[in-house]
Amino acid sequence: MTEQVPGQFSLVLHSHLPWLAHHGRWPVGEEWLYQSWAATYLPVAEVLRTLAAEGRSHLLSLGITPVLAAQLDDPHCLAGMHHWLGNWQLRADEAAMAGNVALGRHEHRLAATASAEFEQHWRHGAAPVWRQLIDAEAIELLGGPLAHPFQPLLDSRLREFELAEGLADARHRWGHTPGGIWAPECGFTPGMEVEYDAAGVTHFMVDGPSLRGDSSLGRPVRDSEVVAFGRDLHVSYRVWSPKSGYPGHGAYRDFHHYDHATGLKPARVTGKTVAGPDKAPYDPELAAAAVVRDVDDFVQTVRERLIAESARIGRPALVVAAFDTELFGHWWHEGPQWLAQVLRKLPEAGVRVGTLADARAGGYVGEPVQLPDSSWGSGKDWRVWAGDQVRDLVELNEDIVRLTLDTLDKMRAAETGPALRDPVADQLLREAVLTVQSDWAFMVSKDSAAGYARERAHQHAHAVRELAAAVGAGQLAKAHRLAAGWGAADGLFPGLDARRLGRHAGSSAEPGSAAEGIT
Repeated sequence: MTEQVPGQFSLVLHSHLPWLAHHGRWPVGEEWLYQSWAATYLPVAEVLRTLAAEGRSHLLSLGITPVLAAQLDDPHCLAGMHHWLGNWQLRADEAAMAGNVALGRHEHRLAATASAEFEQHWRHGAAPVWRQLIDAEAIELLGGPLAHPFQPLLDSRLREFELAEGLADARHRWGHTPGGIWAPECGFTPGMEVEYDAAGVTHFMVDGPSLRGDSSLGRPVRDSEVVAFGRDLHVSYRVWSPKSGYPGHGAYRDFHHYDHATGLKPARVTGKTVAGPDKAPYDPELAAAAVVRDVDDFVQTVRERLIAESARIGRPALVVAAFDTELFGHWWHEGPQWLAQVLRKLPEAGVRVGTLADARAGGYVGEPVQLPDSSWGSGKDWRVWAGDQVRDLVELNEDIVRLTLDTLDKMRAAETGPALRDPVADQLLREAVLTVQSDWAFMVSKDSAAGYARERAHQHAHAVRELAAAVGAGQLAKAHRLAAGWGAADGLFPGLDARRLGRHAGSSAEPGSAAEGIT
């Protein structure tokens, strides 16, 4: 083993998709979920399970958003995934029969492996998969708000509700309440640290520039004891730089080029200026050699960074590399191979690997920081979620949140006896939560399925308005019918209870606690 270097390296992965069940299939919708499940969640979980079986622990901090967890446990999605995996094998066979034997054989092996993994470990939902890894201390679980809102723009009353319910959802699914969270989009505005502290959050992720580029230690935020950990861009961009990141190297499978007859991806990147039809065929052996090369480069980069940062600050430093989990497999086909090799080779190279919780407990914390308005989006500010391109969505979100809160308050004021659970109130709140998912503004700003994103935002907004109008007109029977109809498509978090929404900003939830019945 190489001589130990000072400090600690932490890998952080953020697993998230918006609510896609019952909302279209192709090109955007459930297909997105099943592709990510097959290409990322199955192989990444298998990598972590294998490493845990080797006696390795504290491998990484894994964020799983409640809205994604809900889909991976949902019976409709589980059945859909089962069918999707079978269809993948059929498409692979079609490719082979059409003359592309190498592609067909490769994809068939992948599909058969994924099907076996799914049938053995996932058929009853993802919760047992993640819980096994948590209980084995292979990972630190990071939680988050229910449906991934861009928190700085959200009314604090709803913001506090989403966070409390999201942490309770994790407790219910996995028997563990996260101490750390991945704040959606790493979005922050001063004051949120107080809310985090009140919710029991001890640490969260921000982007490196939010800490003025010095992410060598975690930083308590303002006057709180809540610690912000920053992504080290020097190290993270070795992997996920749009200009020079590993997935863009010529031997790796090209994400964007499809064989339209089968939906499979037959080509390697070849070159950044090479047109799709001119790309060379994918060669798994060539790609495997590239993985080894890039693993060695990354391990060396981490070693050098730890040594340099520790010398600069005069104490052992922390280096945090953070990515969307979906990079590993869905976007970068070879990502799970790379991940497995990196997590084995870092300790062999003398690098201490640990979670964010380990870093906090181990004293990798510096002086407090006056954390500013920030995100990990373009410009490291809020432009992706609050810029001119999405001004209409910002205004829509504000209107819908105001209408939801006002309607719920009026419903409460009309109560004459003990507050009973109301499925209309619950569905109203559920649709509002889905309206303000950060994904819709991101997709519009990045011009990625922008039409689908706007349609989804307005669809959920329409549900809120329809329900609120029926309640306001005293048409309670109609309101119940509408709530049941919308709930057929948007029935996630069946334990969501509108009675737990605070009566005013900063209030404590009532009655009961969020831990009661979130499923």
